[in-house]
Amino acid sequence: MRENHKFSNTLKMWYLMNKRDLPWRKSRDPYLIWLSEIILQQTRIAQGISYYEKFVEEFTDVFALAKADEKQVLNLWQGLGYYSRARNLLSTARYIASDCHGKFPDQYAKLIQLKGIGDYTASAIASIAFNKPHATVDGNVYRVLSRYFGLSTPINNSKGPKEFKELAQQLLDKLDPGTHNQALMEFGALVCTPKNPKCDTCVFNNSCQALQNNMVSALPVKIKKIKNKTRFLHYLVLNRENIYTRIRQRKNKDIWQHLYEFPLYEATDVLMDYSDIEPLVAKEFGLKETYTLKRFNLEPVVHKLTHQTLFASFWIIQTNENLEDTTKWNDLSEYALPVLLQNFVDKYQN
Repeated sequence: MRENHKFSNTLKMWYLMNKRDLPWRKSRDPYLIWLSEIILQQTRIAQGISYYEKFVEEFTDVFALAKADEKQVLNLWQGLGYYSRARNLLSTARYIASDCHGKFPDQYAKLIQLKGIGDYTASAIASIAFNKPHATVDGNVYRVLSRYFGLSTPINNSKGPKEFKELAQQLLDKLDPGTHNQALMEFGALVCTPKNPKCDTCVFNNSCQALQNNMVSALPVKIKKIKNKTRFLHYLVLNRENIYTRIRQRKNKDIWQHLYEFPLYEATDVLMDYSDIEPLVAKEFGLKETYTLKRFNLEPVVHKLTHQTLFASFWIIQTNENLEDTTKWNDLSEYALPVLLQNFVDKYQN
């Protein structure tokens, strides 16, 4: 117990002297803490700050967010990826505003029942906003604890998460859990980094098991599981008189759910020529007048996602024929497009 207390005190002392000045750390408002945690899931802090500030400016409290429509939220979220987070964000905001009268639950057990909130986020909100003794465990925490204690249990098998959660809970400063949790995560982000950790200046270098046993680069242990998937996407981009195009919303449970895109044909191969595309154009647009078909990018655009590599080709269909179900090019900014498509639009229009 005494060692745990010493660990926490050393950690918090380091944190108070070295922590970054981040906007969500200036408040214990559960709405702001929740918002920051959802944005920072699968997102680097450097990228997340601007999104956090945009959301706070647009939606000053949970009531304002609850009133937003999905299209508006997805548009602000554009570029962050993992769009289910944005949909869950809106769903939870509406629940808090209507069923909880704008007040976030202050108990872990109720927080974890909210959409889009798992153990880590529930623990973060409970400890930082409400001073409840729940330890947070993220990638930074796994790394610090596995190295400091020399633990080789894989962090992504059935045993690892439970073992590290129990250890983090034992180490937690029950009187000041919010600061302790933030300190541990910050330490992993700034000192005990995945590559080139600052072991020479680390406040724990005299007691770190990984450093003493030359195991720093080997920890934490993670089992490799998922094989990367390759997909070939062919977009049919209508351009009617440089004014109108056609987009549709992705409905299936797949990448970019509820975002907008040009009509898409997914092939089994990147190599498709005009004779392959023309029947797809006829089926999609039913053009009766003359049109021109041109491939915009000679080489496929390579776009990498987690566990997926996309090869995208854009085919321009130029026509003067009046078609239904079209959208003005100038109005595309009102729709949330995946980064891959937004990059194409920017390049095509310039």
